[in-house]
Amino acid sequence: MTGPRIAFLGAADTVTGSRHLIEADGARVLVDCGLFQGYKVLRERNRRPFPVDPSSIDAVVVTHAHLDHSGYLPALVRDGFAGRIIATPGTTELARILLADSAYLMEEQARHAARHHWSRHADPTPLYTSEDVRRTMPRFEALDFHETRRIAPGVDVRLVHAGHILGAAQARVEVGGATVHVTGDLGRHDDPLMRPPDELEPCDVLVTESTYGDRAHPDDDPEGALGDVIRRVARKGGVVLIPSFAVGRTETVLLHLSRLADRGELPDIPVYLNSPMAVDAAEIYEGHPEEHRLDRDELRRMYALARRVTSVDDSKLLNLRGGPMVIVSASGMLTGGRILHHLQAYGPDPHNAIVLTGFQAGGTRGAALQSGERMLRMFGQEVPIRAEVVEIESMSAHADADELIAWMGRTPEPPRATWVVHGEARAADTLRRRIRNELGWNVRVPEQGERATIEARAPAPASAPRDEVAAFDAAI
Repeated sequence: MTGPRIAFLGAADTVTGSRHLIEADGARVLVDCGLFQGYKVLRERNRRPFPVDPSSIDAVVVTHAHLDHSGYLPALVRDGFAGRIIATPGTTELARILLADSAYLMEEQARHAARHHWSRHADPTPLYTSEDVRRTMPRFEALDFHETRRIAPGVDVRLVHAGHILGAAQARVEVGGATVHVTGDLGRHDDPLMRPPDELEPCDVLVTESTYGDRAHPDDDPEGALGDVIRRVARKGGVVLIPSFAVGRTETVLLHLSRLADRGELPDIPVYLNSPMAVDAAEIYEGHPEEHRLDRDELRRMYALARRVTSVDDSKLLNLRGGPMVIVSASGMLTGGRILHHLQAYGPDPHNAIVLTGFQAGGTRGAALQSGERMLRMFGQEVPIRAEVVEIESMSAHADADELIAWMGRTPEPPRATWVVHGEARAADTLRRRIRNELGWNVRVPEQGERATIEARAPAPASAPRDEVAAFDAAI
């Protein structure tokens, strides 16, 4: 091998399935190992054999616990991966919860499909099982922020803060005399819950997310908007459904609800947290105060506001209760979980509301609602949605395009090459153009499966040549 190489095995033409393979002198390190989500053509990639033999991978570095970055790990282990999984302590603790829940939901969905005959497969099976998760967790090896560790021959990694959710990291991989910096999901500087991401240090190659690469978050008050919809629906005796990622977004939603209640701006109606994962995550957030902005009292008040629902029977009873009430439940993009049963029960009633609080990947039910569709397929049936649909985009935990550009622009030296990943096609290409035009950097959006050789050189000149592709090829 002439030099280190990077291969984009996921999140290269979509916003999910993050998988970046770095190879050098026989060593293989995978940065992130996520599930593809959204459109069926993407989800089907999860069922294909991994592009390289899992047993040939020395280590996996996980930037954070969300399933589009960690959710394929049990399948990788099942198919032969026997190396270490490197992650921060917070990510390690959260992954134990998320991966177990992911397997449970896959198994339950397969059982439900077989029992009610709504799958096209005669014998529907989960992508992986709870046993696969049990075999995966012992491979996790916690790495503290800013500590450097050798994880494969000639390959060192250091994790720095990314904000976004608890444990979220940017990965700096030192290999063959070059530094590859992978952002993972980058948080916001003014996030109400998480501390801001660390600044970009000089690197040879930057691999950046672009989830919101084509837009800026609205400059409005998410707390006020949330209070408005809850008060409006409560007056009608309705139900407010808040689909929320069980880790990260749920905490932000509860924080806003708690602050509304403290100011007397929340109606006197019950708030239910119907997510066993979110309940389990409470102790983890309390155990890592250095990563978020809340003191112990506010954290406890936040979780005390909601009535926690843990059992399946209690979850079913919520569908019979009726309003007024608020239900916060996973998943945030309506791809599965208990929220679907609530959506099936309360979505057809115009007295109710559905509040979308984060990014909705193409092909998900959340994206369908966001685009105006009002008929969703769930459990083999078409369900009409007549409830009010409200989007509060300013509650996102991702940096927007302006924040990404500002973050990159503060680095003392530009990278030689920048790859834009983890975004829908329009978002990724829009961010690519802004990086090229505003920063003058060599930048590309990789294709799925694209590979490139990395060579350590001096930083590129501030003014890039007019031929963008030629300039990029000269830098790698």
